[in-house]
Amino acid sequence: MRKLLLQLDSSRLPSVFDQVVAYDAGADVVMSYGGITESDVRDLIHGCIFTRGPKDLHNTAVWIGGSNMSAGEQLLAIAQDSLFDPFRVSLMLDSNGSNTTAVAAVVKIEQTVGDVRGKRAVIIAGTGPVGQRAAGLLAMGGATVVITSRKPEQGERARRSIGERFDVQVESVAMADASHAAEVLEGAEILLNSGPAGVLMVPRAAWANRPGLLVAVDLNAVPPLGIEGVEVNDAGVQREGMTVFGAFGVGNFKTRLHKQCVSRLFQRNDLVLDAETIADVARELVKEKK
Repeated sequence: MRKLLLQLDSSRLPSVFDQVVAYDAGADVVMSYGGITESDVRDLIHGCIFTRGPKDLHNTAVWIGGSNMSAGEQLLAIAQDSLFDPFRVSLMLDSNGSNTTAVAAVVKIEQTVGDVRGKRAVIIAGTGPVGQRAAGLLAMGGATVVITSRKPEQGERARRSIGERFDVQVESVAMADASHAAEVLEGAEILLNSGPAGVLMVPRAAWANRPGLLVAVDLNAVPPLGIEGVEVNDAGVQREGMTVFGAFGVGNFKTRLHKQCVSRLFQRNDLVLDAETIADVARELVKEKK
């Protein structure tokens, strides 16, 4: 029986990237729908659960994507509500790659520093979906997490959102521009930049050889890079007295994780992959490699 992946994308055009990865991960057919709204989900989900018997539903799975994570979260919630025993299929949410990217960055940080409990983590421009998920996961691990934002009100909204989503507490501080990075990094042991592409957020002088700083991760792949002095291909190399990762250094693991998650969707019919469960998969991959 063929493995069918139903791709529900909130954007007008379903992600070609997600389709390619799905095929590489073992899906036989990807049924792609773009411009999906909340009212569309129930009928599409029912279309894939009632055409196969319960014992065969592990061969059908649902991928939820798009450029808007908030929209994706709503689609996932409705998809879950549309399922009932014994008619269930596995689901995964990864709008704009936010979950797999955030998880990949966090797991690389965990590999570097070990237990994050009690460590101070600063997430530059942490108000976006990747930053918020990374903040939530690190805080769940016991880290003291600070997110930055150019606008205090935006940072406060993100702080509340992270708290509601992950049941944790994080701090938000304003960082109007890169000239304030050194001040924000006081006492930091973990630095993660999740800022916009092509924007320098952390000058070299702000982080290089900073006492106590153990790891720096830059998720920006577009020059100028977000953390000056970190190269895009860095994957756990030593620079300026610490371990650093560039966007491709994290991205290679993110792609591997992405494929593994899609593959696992077809191993059972009751899996829900969101940030926390994707993190479980990533940590298993790290253990397997060891």
